[in-house]
Amino acid sequence: MSERKLHPAVAGAQPMYRAENDPDAPLFEGAYKQRFDDILTRYPDKRAAILPVLAMCQELRGWISSETIERVAELLDLTPAYVLSITSFYTMFRPQPVGKYLIQVCTSIGCDLCGAENVVEKLLAATGTRTGEISEDGLYTVIEVECLGACGFATVVQVNERVYESVKTETVTRLLEELR
Repeated sequence: MSERKLHPAVAGAQPMYRAENDPDAPLFEGAYKQRFDDILTRYPDKRAAILPVLAMCQELRGWISSETIERVAELLDLTPAYVLSITSFYTMFRPQPVGKYLIQVCTSIGCDLCGAENVVEKLLAATGTRTGEISEDGLYTVIEVECLGACGFATVVQVNERVYESVKTETVTRLLEELR
């Protein structure tokens, strides 16, 4: 993460998936400690900061481990069970590691009508995985998601923090090559 100072209003609104994540990175140190402190300034009650704090942890580590759940609970004066209930309710939080590139394919009705299922099948075949698995080379995890908010440009695919619009089965190979 860059050392620039983030305004508290955006401190928790950074990308949740980066190719550079480190599953063993220390939590809440250095720039991430400052971001945590900035996030807390936005809320009158620490508990209310849970979503941006979890998003920051996932950005750093790539997923939400039990260790992360315990540390967040400790810092926000919550129980680990409460933090776990939040991470399991919101599908944006990953309960297990993902590949270097988390490939999210919108399969909502607009994208589905434009061939999303075929895009998913092509991505899974090209990466040699099933939905949610990490490819053998550790590069890819492909999942289906609900609306990515770009319905006018179906099929929409989000890879980490980057959005690809109008993805077709014939462009999947080029997209994967671009990631390598």
